[in-house]
Amino acid sequence: MTNRERALNILRYKKTDRMPAIHFGYWNELLAEWAEQGHLSMELARAWEDGNAADREIDKLLGWDATWACTVSAFNGLWPAFEYKELEKTADGFTVYVNGSGLIEKKRAGAAGIPAEVDYLLKDRAAWEELYKPKMQFKPERVDIGFFKKFNDSERDYPAGLFLGSVLGAIRDMLSVVGMSYMIADDYDLFAEIIDTYADMQYKCAEAVLALGVQFDFGHYWEDICFKNGPLISPVMFEELCAKHYKKRNELCKKYGLDIISLDCDGVTERLLPVWFANGVNTMFPIEIGTWGDQFAPARQKFGKGMLGVGGMDKTALRKDRAAVDAELERIRGLAALGGFIPCPDHRLMPGTKWDLVRYYTDKIKEMKV
Repeated sequence: MTNRERALNILRYKKTDRMPAIHFGYWNELLAEWAEQGHLSMELARAWEDGNAADREIDKLLGWDATWACTVSAFNGLWPAFEYKELEKTADGFTVYVNGSGLIEKKRAGAAGIPAEVDYLLKDRAAWEELYKPKMQFKPERVDIGFFKKFNDSERDYPAGLFLGSVLGAIRDMLSVVGMSYMIADDYDLFAEIIDTYADMQYKCAEAVLALGVQFDFGHYWEDICFKNGPLISPVMFEELCAKHYKKRNELCKKYGLDIISLDCDGVTERLLPVWFANGVNTMFPIEIGTWGDQFAPARQKFGKGMLGVGGMDKTALRKDRAAVDAELERIRGLAALGGFIPCPDHRLMPGTKWDLVRYYTDKIKEMKV
């Protein structure tokens, strides 16, 4: 049985020989750390990206079977993206710059993590019409047909998905959390128009790719619109603005036989799950543990066996010792017993993660009863 079959069988409640060891990638700083410790070459560490050849080589070294982050798409973002432009170097060591989404950020050289948001360009209808709307139009050139012909490998050993884009998360990236909050209050109609325009382009991208006959195993969204206390937008507004776009895109996927639709959203997702689930999203990922604990068991209790999961393993155990890993394995064994669930570290493995503990975890997860 291939790793692709193992993962898909579990999510479809079919028989499988064992649990696959699935991951969600790494911080680049961790890979550099492991290279300095002699576990892998620095060349391999620097070459890594989700689902590429370097990723699969690292999988072999650590005992992973596959990553859930192997997804591809047409170019369904701003096109062209904003050109990176350095605006200032501050006296305290920060660089202030415009990123590809038109967001003005600052970051200290060598620092890891998410840059600080300083300002944003998308403040009103004039900026929307001039700077952003032209970058959200569908053009056939967004679909690299040659790439998809090479990608279309029915014999691959690992699950691979069609990246469906983002209904709201990418808009939040353009506006910033602050800017999104102001626009919702100051110009709700403009906010809705931006979401609709972006969603229409992304639908056409997915439609064009699926029409090529490429074989995908699942559809996948990225959102990241929740934090430790819940969503960044009112669930009522979210349903009003976004539900129709999930429904339309997911019905398209269903037409092409894609019955597994996963969505990546960090933080506490409970209040948005009803909108996603009612409109075709059926797989939670990466199901962060955070300070709030397990979210999958309550979701399964509420939505039933149709709610699937990939994730939910507290990755911080991999920075500690075998006892911590064993305790985490025991906890997620109960989740795996529910069916339709694949354990996976609940986000990218961060600096301080121990190489030997990851290898220990991958060995043990493959022994888990399915």
